[in-house]
Amino acid sequence: MQKKYYEAYDDRYRQIHEQGLQWFSENPSDIVFETIQAYSILPQSRILEIGCGEGRDAYPILNQGFDLLATDVSPEAIMHCKTKFPDFSDHFQIVDCVTEKLGKQFDFIYTVAVIHMLVSNEDRNAFYSFIREHLSSTGIALICTMGDGNSEIQTDPGTAFDIVDRTHDQTGKAVKIASTSCRKVSFDTFEKELLQNGFIIIKKGITTVEPDFPRMMFAIVKTKQQMKARQICEL
Repeated sequence: MQKKYYEAYDDRYRQIHEQGLQWFSENPSDIVFETIQAYSILPQSRILEIGCGEGRDAYPILNQGFDLLATDVSPEAIMHCKTKFPDFSDHFQIVDCVTEKLGKQFDFIYTVAVIHMLVSNEDRNAFYSFIREHLSSTGIALICTMGDGNSEIQTDPGTAFDIVDRTHDQTGKAVKIASTSCRKVSFDTFEKELLQNGFIIIKKGITTVEPDFPRMMFAIVKTKQQMKARQICEL
């Protein structure tokens, strides 16, 4: 079966791990914990991470006793997390959020630097649909995407598996890895996508996830159906 272009990230993880390196730092994303605290997400709340990568955000959340399912489309990334965090092995699962469903809902869904890897509108809408369908009736989602809020760029999905020369940030080592895919949108486009896919934005802004993502857009959202149901209950 031919791989989808966004599965090139699996190749990148494998190529990096074979050299005994990690692609990203181990610094957790502050905005995830800030959201957990601000919206009173409890340890017993059901939490879903889309795109856990090498476990930077998943591990500290699991280590604090939260009920988290951490997912990624990359088998290599999930195996890396299961091996690195054996006490939490059962909390990591391979999931393609563009084509698959989990059959359960969550009180908090977060995703950091994932949707930028989806280039086509069809795939991006499927990503948003996955979040919407997996939110509980009172749940919220945190969506962080690469971008400065103004510029828009898009790579050719056909080159995602091409091997390119890059510098490994943590070591300065020259590495050859998969090019992968990227689509950065403006804040206007980001907001339109969210609204068109049935979300209400309850908070938005620019954040940073150092040192990997110096500038990211974020939105905390609920679904329009949630808001309608709340209004009906208040009548």
